[in-house]
Amino acid sequence: MAELVVTQDVNAPSGRVWSALVYWDLHGEWMLLTKTSGGAAVGESIEAFTGVGKIGFVDRMTILVWEPPRRAVVRHTGRVVRGSGAFEVREISPQRSTVVWSEWIDLPLGALGRAGWPLVRPLVRAGISFSLGRLARYVEAGR
Repeated sequence: MAELVVTQDVNAPSGRVWSALVYWDLHGEWMLLTKTSGGAAVGESIEAFTGVGKIGFVDRMTILVWEPPRRAVVRHTGRVVRGSGAFEVREISPQRSTVVWSEWIDLPLGALGRAGWPLVRPLVRAGISFSLGRLARYVEAGR
């Protein structure tokens, strides 16, 4: 199991940050190379395609916990990404929040996946950090 946690401060109220975070149809505006669609309740599905053109993979998820405007937990059930993920929006002040994006991934390819994780982890972290920075700018711009 591989764990990854990335945080991003946002100069906006937590409710506004949450709304942008879970507006799946607009994920492509800020999430790197990803288009997302899905539900907004426990038991519903979320589907995210990450890639360029037709080259990429689909990350299928089931919502396990849905506590707006604070926290969601999903179970990744796709062929490539398996495990759990969560995102939280924590209020720092009425006009400032922190997004916490967490992943607990069952690494594919057995020993090879475990050996490769130290090389892949910085790239995954950089992609999520980049995306959350874009989310912050998106929300701070009032979108």
